[in-house]
Amino acid sequence: MTRPPTAAQRRVIDAADPVTGRLRGTEAQLAALVRRELAFRHPRPPHDHFLTPAGHRIRESEPEVAEPGAAAEASATPNSTTTAGVFAARIGGEEETGVAPAARTREVHSAWQGLLELRRMTNPDGSVERPCGWERTHLVQAAALALEAAGHRPAGRDTEGYRVRVTPQPEAVAVRDPDGEALRACAGTLERAGWQVSEHKEPRSGASYLLASPRRT
Repeated sequence: MTRPPTAAQRRVIDAADPVTGRLRGTEAQLAALVRRELAFRHPRPPHDHFLTPAGHRIRESEPEVAEPGAAAEASATPNSTTTAGVFAARIGGEEETGVAPAARTREVHSAWQGLLELRRMTNPDGSVERPCGWERTHLVQAAALALEAAGHRPAGRDTEGYRVRVTPQPEAVAVRDPDGEALRACAGTLERAGWQVSEHKEPRSGASYLLASPRRT
């Protein structure tokens, strides 16, 4: 059975960038994660370290106690993936982020650039033109990030805009916007971001919506 990471290693994993998986820590901490195949060192300068798929799974799992006192040590240290300030793309319908518009624009741009870098690093051919594995396991967030990064307006509690939601279909999200022109613009953005998009009608209301799936080729 694979030994769980230590409390110190878990804190490094939990503090990884939520989109790219980029890690920060001491050389010894990062080297230990590489040896355990939870991280890899990028071959190009500045040789940053990133979570492997196994490392991402660890971060998304519940922590396990790996050594005496680890639970107490972990509880005394804030988990950056659950505290306020962790980036999340606007999927539509939630409360405003409370971040100034200019700062939010910078956050979204940085997250999108990070996602393109993740595509380059993890797609077998290094392509940034189509979605990567992370996007296939985070469909709603990935589609919403593509839309927000392109400047589309997400719906608020009392304002109209796009809404991205899960669907019963595998590897597909639904995108809705009551403004037909805005919905078509969303379709164009997702297609340029490497998604397959088709337009459909709600059977009862007749309202249009999009089904979007990450392209494989």
